[in-house]
Amino acid sequence: MKPALLSLLAGVLLVGAVAFSRPGDKPGLKIASDKRNPWTHLKLNNDPYEFQFAIVSDRTGGHREKVFDRAMARLNLLQPEFVVSVGDLIEGGRLKPKERLIEEWKEFDSYVNKLTMPFFYVPGNHDIGSKLGDALWQERYGRRWYHFVYRDVLFLCLNSEDGAPNNMGNEQIAYVKKVLGDIKEVRHTLVFLHKPIWTAPDVAKRGWLEVEKALADRPYTVFCGHVHRYRKFVRQGRNYYQLATTGGGSKLRGLEYGEFDHIVWVTMKKDGPVLANVMLDSILPDDLQVPESQEKGAKPPVGLTRPAKLTLYYQGTPLVGAYVQLVPKERGKGFNADGLTEGDGSLIPSTFAPMDGMIPGLYQVAVSQRRPLYLPDGSLGPNLLPEKYASASQSGLLVEITNSGANEVRLDLD
Repeated sequence: MKPALLSLLAGVLLVGAVAFSRPGDKPGLKIASDKRNPWTHLKLNNDPYEFQFAIVSDRTGGHREKVFDRAMARLNLLQPEFVVSVGDLIEGGRLKPKERLIEEWKEFDSYVNKLTMPFFYVPGNHDIGSKLGDALWQERYGRRWYHFVYRDVLFLCLNSEDGAPNNMGNEQIAYVKKVLGDIKEVRHTLVFLHKPIWTAPDVAKRGWLEVEKALADRPYTVFCGHVHRYRKFVRQGRNYYQLATTGGGSKLRGLEYGEFDHIVWVTMKKDGPVLANVMLDSILPDDLQVPESQEKGAKPPVGLTRPAKLTLYYQGTPLVGAYVQLVPKERGKGFNADGLTEGDGSLIPSTFAPMDGMIPGLYQVAVSQRRPLYLPDGSLGPNLLPEKYASASQSGLLVEITNSGANEVRLDLD
């Protein structure tokens, strides 16, 4: 048989072997396979028990314009099955009248109502931290804690402002215990609350340890916000995640500081959640256009800071990779600033934005050099410096920032 005819016959056989999906066919991959194939394998990543959802974090503490609203448009591009929050959704405040709080909630709801999937609220201290705010939450959204089950995964949405800041009351603890007692046969439990109560020095009085004890016999993962810095903890062999921001007040100094705007993309696998931190600015539509937004931000503190540069030495050597905190000597006056020292021992402090300097005044200084910065359980790593320097009130280090000049200061640690 001629080579041309053999080639034509082989092509006809190959086409006959390929099965294409037609109306009425069962969905799924249909492809012709040979001894050698241009793919790795055909085990598709489409287990029916797996699903994807997203988590958004804080939008308060001086929220920045157009960030959260644009995050909603970007979630519609990603198409998770639903979205969960970790609280602090409106600025709120103890002194605001009810009418103003209602306006803030209406504004917030106008953003989440753009989502093409459900949005699950979780209360934060800005949302319900006052009696008026708490009553308004109940009026608009009802329960402050609740649960649901989806594809054999239990979702526990809790309230870390229960009766007092950073607290879980007896009624909520009893609710958690009942839910966990009634719903035992799930493959994983996901817990959402606003504050990382487990970091409180008096955590034993806050109710959280009772929740952990009730969770102890099952696989679970915890998500919170509040601090506006990303951090991972490991407690009792379980992962706890403190998220950064989705438009909330932040110095936005990047990964080194855990300061960035993101959403957390969660894929629930058979053996637990797989997390991806997705930076908001990386999510763009097919035309690469940034979504339009009319969201206004809190008024930024422009013009309050002055340039400043500190250089630290320890025993005559530049102090590298040290974390420096500057606290106003007069309590209630001014704002804290902080930063990490560079290779030459220098740092430009940040108060409101990356390296924006400091507000004029007298500051006490705390310095620590930890290796590593955090241990696997989330606690601080060992300090390589004398411990007295870790306390601003005990270090003996003072810095004065003036309205004029370069404010370049050298600090020598013994």
